[in-house]
Amino acid sequence: MTKPTIALTELVEKGADADLLKQMIQFVAQRMMEFDVEGLCGAGFDVKSPDRT
Repeated sequence: MTKPTIALTELVEKGADADLLKQMIQFVAQRMMEFDVEGLCGAGFDVKSPDRT
């Protein structure tokens, strides 16, 4: 039978994993959006061109 409680150290370790996973997902989602916008605009972030004004 499983324990209905969890050790504090185990909870902290699992929380750290969840935070790391959350940060990785946020990073990947941000990069995917940036690549999508770069493809639509034809330029990277903060790249200036007289053709696109």
